[in-house]
Amino acid sequence: SIGKFIRARYQPRMRSTFRFLAVVFLLVQFAKATPRPNILFAIADDWGFGHAGAYGCKWVKTPAFDRVAREGILFTRAYTPNAKCAPSRAIILTGRYSWQLEEAANHQNIFPSKFGSYVEVLAANGYITGYTGKGWGPGAANDATGKRRDITGKRWSAKKLKPPARAISNNDYSGNFADFLAGTPEGKPWCFWFGTSEPHRGYEKGVGLRMGKKFSDIDHVPTFWPDNAETRGDMLDYAVEVEHYDMHLGRILAVLEKAGQLDNTLIVATSDHGMPFPRCKGQAYDYSNHIPLAIRWPKGIQGRNRTVVDFVNFTDLAPTFLQAAGVKKVAPIMQPMSGRSLFDIFGSPKSGQVIASRDHVLLGKERHDVGRPNNWGYPIRGIRKGDHLYLHNFEPSRWPAGNPETGYLNCDASPIKTLLLNQRRGGDYKYWQLNFGKRPAEELFNVKTDRDCVKDLADTKAQAALKASLKKQLFAELKKQGDPRMFGQGDVFEKYGFASDMWDQFYEKYQRGEKIRTGWVKPSDYEKEKLD
Repeated sequence: SIGKFIRARYQPRMRSTFRFLAVVFLLVQFAKATPRPNILFAIADDWGFGHAGAYGCKWVKTPAFDRVAREGILFTRAYTPNAKCAPSRAIILTGRYSWQLEEAANHQNIFPSKFGSYVEVLAANGYITGYTGKGWGPGAANDATGKRRDITGKRWSAKKLKPPARAISNNDYSGNFADFLAGTPEGKPWCFWFGTSEPHRGYEKGVGLRMGKKFSDIDHVPTFWPDNAETRGDMLDYAVEVEHYDMHLGRILAVLEKAGQLDNTLIVATSDHGMPFPRCKGQAYDYSNHIPLAIRWPKGIQGRNRTVVDFVNFTDLAPTFLQAAGVKKVAPIMQPMSGRSLFDIFGSPKSGQVIASRDHVLLGKERHDVGRPNNWGYPIRGIRKGDHLYLHNFEPSRWPAGNPETGYLNCDASPIKTLLLNQRRGGDYKYWQLNFGKRPAEELFNVKTDRDCVKDLADTKAQAALKASLKKQLFAELKKQGDPRMFGQGDVFEKYGFASDMWDQFYEKYQRGEKIRTGWVKPSDYEKEKLD
């Protein structure tokens, strides 16, 4: 009969259709039942790689960071492409390299309004956003009308706390986060930027010893500094400030756990760049750009207690956060991103090298702090690949840490800085040259055998082919990214203005006798005469 014919021919197809629709229905219901993750970005100010228990460090105690790593992923080759506060944070926010950010490539800059942040995109997509402590800066970030942008969210800073040392901020970071969380509507996803001022200088001198630390706790003093009590004491004081960041991170984890939101929160714990010591912060060596990174997200990461050696960098964070939030369109708020979402690493349970193509990172800098003639910077581009670091210094005739007669302004004041400057004044140039002396146009280091990057291999015949290969790859990628340096237009970075006119032509103003306060260095850092 006709009925039997229809059943025989169409019933299997109908069953298949019903099964397909049932699967679609279940997926839709699952998507509805699975809320978008919250995002906690926990960033210290000037905390260098390796200085955490998870990395085997004994003289810096970081139980909260270690927990994030233990319950998620510890990255051993994470880098910022630019080792200075404002440009590094701009990279995080935009997912673009600093040489792709116009004025935002520099320090003390005006952040162009056309470069939106992932925080602003999340806010436009229903996220509640906020921050406490240090967000983006120093500089000015306004929209096209001149209104201040919530580039890292709404500020939360009402709660204060007596700090454990004189130079530590009184911001109750974790208390302000708790206020933010309490004020977030139930069921709404949120994104919070927790940024400490620690371990940025200054420090209470001797606080490390006062709190029970010992010189002997330190297992390695970088070979570009003298190994003595002054150096070790400065390092211990730094450790106390790192631990302050970690203490508040631990308290925030406890707040999330109590609120039942810990496991649906993507937590990233890191630092903007290396430690605030000579030859580290503001330069381009491994101590400058190599940063700690641990990520926890049980609902989005396969496995736990993983250690990943893939090269990753700060351009990868914004695309990761936006993918986690299910955001597919970032225009017109953001410009196209250069980074790669970390979801390829999240989706594998493996440790070690997870994605073969993640085998290098690019580094560089333009103008950081003032102090050179004509508003000049110290332009560098570099590539960290395999065991090696190649650096191309575009203006080797300039002083890498700033002119001596204006205080080496791209190096914060510190007991170690004072020690090195006084050694030179006394006739001992060894450590001063390593930290403040002029450099060749090219540098090459084997970071595996020379983690302090003090044995330059650039002029050795044995490494000539490697140096040429790294330079070729570096310049090819920079050209694809539109880096002005690759097209003979690098001086544009030195023509960009400052957030305050006070810094414009600083060197010339100082030479004319104008007194402009530079509170991040000591008056004794200024040399009494030019050294070239």
